[in-house]
Amino acid sequence: MKSILTKQVIRWRDAHPAPTEDSLVVEEPLEIRVGDQSLAVVMRTPGHDFDLAVGFLYTEGLITSSDDIGAIAYCEDVEETALQNIINVHLTNGQVLEEQEGWQRNFHANASCGLCGKMTIESVKQDIPPIKSDIQIDPDIFYQLNDRLRSAQSVFEATGGLHAAGLFDEQGELQIVREDVGRHNAVDKVIGQALLIEQLPLDRHILMVSGRASFEIIQKALFARIPVIVAVSAASTLAVEMAQEGKVTLIGFMRGKGMTVYSHPDRIAELP
Repeated sequence: MKSILTKQVIRWRDAHPAPTEDSLVVEEPLEIRVGDQSLAVVMRTPGHDFDLAVGFLYTEGLITSSDDIGAIAYCEDVEETALQNIINVHLTNGQVLEEQEGWQRNFHANASCGLCGKMTIESVKQDIPPIKSDIQIDPDIFYQLNDRLRSAQSVFEATGGLHAAGLFDEQGELQIVREDVGRHNAVDKVIGQALLIEQLPLDRHILMVSGRASFEIIQKALFARIPVIVAVSAASTLAVEMAQEGKVTLIGFMRGKGMTVYSHPDRIAELP
């Protein structure tokens, strides 16, 4: 499926309308099945769907490594129109959803909410140990991340309508970038790719997200053991609280040579 479609629109310039074509980012549902059983439907931008499914399962605690995945494929027993909107994951141990204690099946998550469908407050916050990492990042490296991430956002460049997540090493080199209409989907795609190439844990890496830093993004990063999270915009109170508890260095308003450090500034190298 395409991630960009062209539509006819009316564009106003200097108070004058004119018909033209515009590139729009695609938003489609993706059903994730585990062992032929429906687990979730997420609204996403098509592309890197396997990464998204794997990252979703990992950050929800249903798998712990790539060894847990026996096979992953688009479902073939559906109509052609739905073929690339349903993914089936078979686990190596044959585990089925009913055996996952506390898991709520068949929920819908829209593009802006990574927690939609959770049935209880207790099911939102998972027990994840704090991160141990002695990584030290030069401030000058942080100042380069935004431009490097933006230059890799090909779909955003064409549409201006979606988020991105980028995984950087401690020298600030971009290793994985994924785009999606949902910030949390982009993060799941990054983590899913890192898991599939057996790069986890990511305890010497930086995660940068477009937009704000929310609770679910911090929690997903904790699963992947990412010690430093950088956001273009602000952080929520719950995100800061979880970052403090999880020993995550959380940075917001990363623009130019300015940033706001919300938690654990000790991983930022002191200037000489």
